[in-house]
Amino acid sequence: MKTTRHATYNLNYHIVWVPKYRNSVLKGEVADRVRTILHQIADDKGLKILDLTVQPDHVHLFVSSPPKHAPSLLANWFKGISSRKYNHRYADHDGEKIGWARGYYAGTAGQVSSETVKNYIQRHEEDGS
Repeated sequence: MKTTRHATYNLNYHIVWVPKYRNSVLKGEVADRVRTILHQIADDKGLKILDLTVQPDHVHLFVSSPPKHAPSLLANWFKGISSRKYNHRYADHDGEKIGWARGYYAGTAGQVSSETVKNYIQRHEEDGS
């Protein structure tokens, strides 16, 4: 359980999103940089990443957040800030830029345990799927 000034909570969100056109661009150094940027965003926003897998064609993020942040806000932060930071720091021309597709998946660990979601994400990392 975590606490804020006015709340005790245990809110964990599983958020998944893909690059534009589902291109497999998240490999090697690109994946490492995206992973680092996502951790920086979490730190800046006071969030805790419980698990993170960057696959060539999608990102699985399992994050804990205070109740004041809607899941849509979390997805917008991680997608928007990460693409801006990556493109500003690392993309010298348009062909190197990362853009995210418009949609995303967001779910909670309501009926399943946090451990179940973490295991699911880790299986995807091992499978490469």
